[in-house]
Amino acid sequence: MSLEALTQGIEEKVNNNAALPAIIKFDFGDDGVITIDGKANPATVSNDDVDADCTIGVSMDDFKSIVDGSLNAQMAFMTGKLKIQGDMSIAMQLSQVLA
Repeated sequence: MSLEALTQGIEEKVNNNAALPAIIKFDFGDDGVITIDGKANPATVSNDDVDADCTIGVSMDDFKSIVDGSLNAQMAFMTGKLKIQGDMSIAMQLSQVLA
């Protein structure tokens, strides 16, 4: 799955669920970023690398596994596959948006 396909999938999920009043960035390293701007009305999803309230560093493969349910996000965090910078409470609310 490409960054473009992941971005589109996240955009659909954000549009179908309550957005968080924050800017969240998923940083896939060399594979790019997906940014959710929940402060915008309506919320927007892009591949712009901007400052965020919460940045989640994860490989694209691990992110795909988290989204499809084959990898538990908490387990990924505890094993170092997922790193959080910024407001941890925002990261904990992401399951509501990405469900």
